[in-house]
Amino acid sequence: MTLAHKQTNINYRTQGEGKALVFLHGFLENLTMWDALIPELSVQYQCIAIDLPGHGESGNLGYVHSMEIMADVVKSVLDVLAVDQAVIVGHSMGGYAGLAFTQKYRNHLLGILLLNSTSYADSEERKFTRTRAIEIVKKNPNAYTSMAISNLFAPSNRDKHQKKISLIKRQATNTSLQGILAALEGMKDRPDLSLLLKRLTLPKCIIAGKEDPVLPYDQSRTESNITKTKLITLDGGHMLHIENQKECALEISNFVRVC
Repeated sequence: MTLAHKQTNINYRTQGEGKALVFLHGFLENLTMWDALIPELSVQYQCIAIDLPGHGESGNLGYVHSMEIMADVVKSVLDVLAVDQAVIVGHSMGGYAGLAFTQKYRNHLLGILLLNSTSYADSEERKFTRTRAIEIVKKNPNAYTSMAISNLFAPSNRDKHQKKISLIKRQATNTSLQGILAALEGMKDRPDLSLLLKRLTLPKCIIAGKEDPVLPYDQSRTESNITKTKLITLDGGHMLHIENQKECALEISNFVRVC
């Protein structure tokens, strides 16, 4: 299904009935990332998956896709579906967008789960890395996306999930150049929302991978303590919904139950 948001098509899917559960994918991904989890969860909940701007089949909204812009897209989808409140599950970049939604639309939130994600802004080193990535993408986007996808999985899982990695790489190459650059710019400039997360009184959870090559586990553990957010630790890397699908689905279901 699609809706027009600021004259741009936004793609989304909905399945099931009950408490609304919004799935927000990560950078270079799309709503199909959740295909293995939604059939099980939609037995109990209304599962809503969205292609964030510039990803999947959703169009671009500008040269910078801030997390606030992405939050507005989520709100537009909820409005079309007449959903007043929802639980948000955000993977990586989707978690950043989910936190922006929390900041802008707190009254429409039932709880937030950060999957391989963080409330912290980019460090200066990370910002530099994103700036370098922007330059690489401008010269050779396909080479960049191929390398970026492989590096999301724990080294010990890359051979095991080679078919899935190849599929995600092919999907990532369909992401427009503008979509890649706009997301990189948006992530680089996002604010620190750790204080927001700390003060949030709704159910909140971080699911972290022990072998996450992108977001160090020790950082997630420290962030959990500082922000008073429940931490769930799973075996795997930055793609826990694929690397540890069964346990990830179970923990998401357990979280939604208390929201």
